Amino acid sequence: MEMPCEQPAVKLIGWLSPYVHRAEVALRLKGVPYDLLHDDMASKSDLLLAHNPVHKKCWKALWVALWAEPGEAQAAAAREAKEGLALLEAQLPEGKRFFGGDAIGLLDIAASGLARWLGVFEEMAGVRLLTEEEHPALCRWARAYAADQTAQQCLPDRDLVLAVLTPRRDMFVSTAKAMAAHK
Repeated sequence: MEMPCEQPAVKLIGWLSPYVHRAEVALRLKGVPYDLLHDDMASKSDLLLAHNPVHKKCWKALWVALWAEPGEAQAAAAREAKEGLALLEAQLPEGKRFFGGDAIGLLDIAASGLARWLGVFEEMAGVRLLTEEEHPALCRWARAYAADQTAQQCLPDRDLVLAVLTPRRDMFVSTAKAMAAHK
């Protein structure tokens, strides 16, 4: 009789990243064994670059709205980002905790950066994009996601995220400045 071969654990590379969190919560929900290899995203090890050459993608309007100097470009980006948040919020089914219903699904995982990282970025930047007044359902969803038992197992501590990312503020501002210049 042939024995099923044991699959090696998936290698997940990263640390304190909303992108790594997405992958980690999906692996946990599906019961896929994995090894989390902590890698500082600022130093971008050879291992990370070899497996993820496109390591720095972000939603341009959101990033510029958070980090650009106050002015026309920042205000336009904030309007665009809030329109995107409204579009996302409209996908939440009435009376359900998550986008797919009562359990975390793919869209919840894809939007998980809003549940932890956006609030940290807003605090660091002194800019509020996601508010109860403008997006009450999306704010409820973010709280439900952060409170979910499976998501909590791999969602980094908010204070730790803030402590690690705060020294990178100048880099975020520089990136937004470059993004705003390239319309």
